[in-house]
Amino acid sequence: MKEFEIVCPLNREPRLKEIEAKAGGLKWVLKKRSVDARKEPVWRYQYEAYSPEDLYAPFKLPDYLYVSDAEPVLIVGAGPAGMFAALKLLTLGLRPVILERGRNVRDRRFDMARLSREGVLDPESNYCFGEGGAGAFSDGKLYTRSSKRGDIREVLHSLVAFGASSDILVDAHPHIGSDKLPLIVENIRNCIVSHGGEYHFGTRVTAIDQTQKGYVLSCADGSSYCARSVILATGHSARDIYEMLSSAGGVLEAKGFALGVRVEHPQEKINWCQYHGQWQPGIPAAEYSFVEQVDGRGVFSFCMCPGGILVPSATEPGTIVLNGMSNSARNGKFANAGVVVQIEPEDIPGNGAFRLMDFQRSVEKRMYEWSSRSLPDNPMAAPAQRMEDFCLGKLSKSLPPTSYHPGLVNAPLHELLPPMVATRLQKAFPRVKMRNYYTNAALLLGVESRTSSPVRIPRNPDTLEYVSMKGVYPCGEGAGYAGGIVSSAMDGIRCAEAASVKLKV
Repeated sequence: MKEFEIVCPLNREPRLKEIEAKAGGLKWVLKKRSVDARKEPVWRYQYEAYSPEDLYAPFKLPDYLYVSDAEPVLIVGAGPAGMFAALKLLTLGLRPVILERGRNVRDRRFDMARLSREGVLDPESNYCFGEGGAGAFSDGKLYTRSSKRGDIREVLHSLVAFGASSDILVDAHPHIGSDKLPLIVENIRNCIVSHGGEYHFGTRVTAIDQTQKGYVLSCADGSSYCARSVILATGHSARDIYEMLSSAGGVLEAKGFALGVRVEHPQEKINWCQYHGQWQPGIPAAEYSFVEQVDGRGVFSFCMCPGGILVPSATEPGTIVLNGMSNSARNGKFANAGVVVQIEPEDIPGNGAFRLMDFQRSVEKRMYEWSSRSLPDNPMAAPAQRMEDFCLGKLSKSLPPTSYHPGLVNAPLHELLPPMVATRLQKAFPRVKMRNYYTNAALLLGVESRTSSPVRIPRNPDTLEYVSMKGVYPCGEGAGYAGGIVSSAMDGIRCAEAASVKLKV
């Protein structure tokens, strides 16, 4: 095998003659495509060429088996971890039974619309809860550094098989888009059900009890389900699951997470900066990322959404939480990203496993209290402040336009945020090495708090079982072992494999 690269201007793709000349008559495969904007912006295409002796074989997904009469495995949660655990179980001859507290991916749109337009929150069906999980309506970014955990090709090729563009197999920063993901999620469910698996919506698990035959999960709708193995794939916002496990005597650990603001710029400013003034229609909307060390803690951009919008992501009444999303075209007027400060367990006084979760909730409530006092008729309006004003510690005289549909309320975010967060952000923003990033044209909105779980459900590193309940497999973001769609999906696959090994011993 040999590797070669072709560099092209942003306004064209490599020509076939160029590729064949570089390949030297060998079979070639495109492996990666990326935009390099360090100097003059260009496309970089990386290829591999194989001789007959190399025996190149394309990746092949495993076959799904019909499992209607097979042993069941209960999966709590239908986000990426739960869905990919279920798909893996089909290949292993086990029957996935998915219990999802929210609604199916199509119906949950109505609940999210009511939240954005009327400020009415359904605690069971929102931007975090429901089929597809939080990732179903947050751009579908698939970039991950989790390749050491397993082969990410199974995840990416599965997504393509269920309707994603094959571009995600080669793009350096692949994404699907919030407009495309719901159909893919629906296609995955149809596959699981057609092969004998089960989905049960509106089934919030409220209790877990161990019997001689395995575990019985009781649900808020009065139903119950029994199996020898349970995969907990509940996501980073299912605080009641942690409380349920604790009440059952389970061990939990406080876990670090990050908290800060959503930052919104006009997309044209980010395009101009990142492409050195050379952006033009047809070129991908520019992204950015940065990491700073401030007073011993990381300050970094998170979940950057080019051409995206901001959405309300609260899961509890009386709180305000923001997230970002983009459609596949990424052609909106605004760019947004979370800019957050790392919070470690030693930063929060006390010893309890819930102390970081309680801290997270208290900040979300503080944002709501400010908005509800300032705008009683629109309590979901986000507290907001211009970037330079925030760093100078003064209220903004006016606020710029925003993509956040519920609207804004002028707020002193430098006072509403915890001092350990506000002071580090005030130091970090002026340091960002992007021209025109630090500007009063940029808007800060509070709060970005659901970056990852503030609680870990500890598991045996060899068997992946919950240390307090053998046969229960904490999984994905909610358990504290993943961060994002791909790493969650990979963890779901690992937990399905672990459950299969245990059941077949």
